Amino acid sequence: MAFAEQADVLSLHVLFPTEAEANALTEMGMMQREGVQFHWLNDGYRDFDDFLSTLEQKKRKNIRAERRKVRDAGIAMRRIRGKDIQDADWRFFSKCYRQTYREHFSSPYLNLDFFRMIGASMRENLLLVIAEYEGKPIASSLVVYKRDTKTSGTLYGRYRGALEHVPCLHFETAYYQPLEFCIEEKLGAFEGGAQSEHKMARGFLMWTSCANIIRSKADARPWRGFSICSNARTAASIRALPPTSRRASKNTRAASARVTRARANPCACWRRSN
Repeated sequence: MAFAEQADVLSLHVLFPTEAEANALTEMGMMQREGVQFHWLNDGYRDFDDFLSTLEQKKRKNIRAERRKVRDAGIAMRRIRGKDIQDADWRFFSKCYRQTYREHFSSPYLNLDFFRMIGASMRENLLLVIAEYEGKPIASSLVVYKRDTKTSGTLYGRYRGALEHVPCLHFETAYYQPLEFCIEEKLGAFEGGAQSEHKMARGFLMWTSCANIIRSKADARPWRGFSICSNARTAASIRALPPTSRRASKNTRAASARVTRARANPCACWRRSN
């Protein structure tokens, strides 16, 4: 709070505070906002097929069909760990990254120098997925992961992009390849970020996440309205979940509780997408 005043900033945002921190910040006058995140939890799956066996038959069939379309298109996938990522790989990924922003009429906020920097400074935490057609790279995604003794580790994702369109290739590079990596490396969770409820059809769970906002030199009314609208959207997203997504397996409930305790995070895990 004092920092916000001293720095003369318009607003201060605190993302993902613990429950105790969120309550303390609220008592200090910060507004509380709820959002939605989508996380995948590893129930100790032996392989990708073992994970698929926990989903409903329709979703299992759809995922297999999506992966088959990519294979039938002649696409080959490569997963490159940070220490093996070459400069040519970073240059290609940077093109894919910029293309994603171009397609959404936006401006990228990271550049090639940034990717080179993290490639040199945190190579043990990076995984680059590259899709190739006839030996030519056409799409890629980048994820970051960290090993942890309490949760077995978490993978965070993802930046992605494609220079050529192939049906379902987005799901393969951004979801299925990272999920396979999590299973193989026994990572406990894949935090897929916000938005895109379609992630629940691919085995992700919906979590509500807390953030706090304080106004500094600006009028508080716009932020208050933003918080109210955000909380209403979160509540509506939860109410809109179909009944079939509310069945949680015993293993998934245990995994959710284990990860939540380890993170000491006020996120609430909503419904199993099986």
